[in-house]
Amino acid sequence: MKLLVCAMEASSNVHLKELKKYLNEDIELVGVFDKELGNPLYDLTSLAIMGFVDALKKLRFFFQLRDELVSLAKDCDKVLLMDSSGFNLPLAKKLRVTYPNKEIIYYILPQAWAWKKGRVKKLETYCSKLCSIIPFESEIYNDKNKITYVGHPLLDEIREFKTQFLETNKIAFMPGSRKTEITNLMPIFKELVKKIPNKEYILIIPAKFDDSYIKKIYGDISEFSISRNTHETLKEAEYAFICSGTATLEAALIGTPFTLSYIAKKFDFFIGKMFVKLNFVGLANIFFEKMGKKPLHSEFLQEDVNVENLLNDYKNLDKKLFFENSKFLREYLKNGSSQNVARIIQN
Repeated sequence: MKLLVCAMEASSNVHLKELKKYLNEDIELVGVFDKELGNPLYDLTSLAIMGFVDALKKLRFFFQLRDELVSLAKDCDKVLLMDSSGFNLPLAKKLRVTYPNKEIIYYILPQAWAWKKGRVKKLETYCSKLCSIIPFESEIYNDKNKITYVGHPLLDEIREFKTQFLETNKIAFMPGSRKTEITNLMPIFKELVKKIPNKEYILIIPAKFDDSYIKKIYGDISEFSISRNTHETLKEAEYAFICSGTATLEAALIGTPFTLSYIAKKFDFFIGKMFVKLNFVGLANIFFEKMGKKPLHSEFLQEDVNVENLLNDYKNLDKKLFFENSKFLREYLKNGSSQNVARIIQN
């Protein structure tokens, strides 16, 4: 079987790597994905865009890429689209028009439950099967036969969870992966460590960052030990301070209590509040709200992100209760998704 794949994000390729373990050996991947997984049409590094201006410059390239993928699909048995709705939804539309009977599978769906609900109709129209990683996601879809909750990919990728709460003397810091996130949070984190003495402060830095970039963006990090292994470090840490994002869900699943902090550009935050109608930012808190439970962790946004608030949360959070509640979260998400998605592709 030939499978056309469009996985443009680094995170999507982590999920794709897990998925590939469950695919039959005779399935050939073609399209856009990490070169470690085969022979892609383009290397992922050529697809990276930074900001609106860069996106405009590469607009012609992305139209060309869409047409190339549609042409490739002619000789493929099925199509797998992963995340990246800005590119993959228009691609799905053109694939459906060009090949009305081609099976198009979408894995890691756009978060239409949070904003842009109009994407639901498009997904149902263009795609044959929708693989959801959010338990409540199907509630907003009309065609229940198309959408299936397959589990969550983090439960494939996180190998070990905490079995009990322990004070390990290690505190993890995750200021995000985007330049603005890092430059906004690092000065606060550097002040914070001065208020929490006699601990080992571990700064988790994305593996893709080289030494020169780290020196330029992070500044003086001599107070910190450096880690490139998120899951291992979170498992060893007794507490973490984390920028919003997938990392907060990773910590919640592992069982490491943490504080969520996020500072966005004021205009971006204003626009976000207009369109995203959610009570919480962290996925774990969103899930807990759906379960009818109190929030799992604190969230500090914008001006509320300061040393005093973060320090008070660290001192006052019931860490043992957090650990017990993390078990409920794993039960709620049930299982990993890779094996179920592989089964859907191969059926």
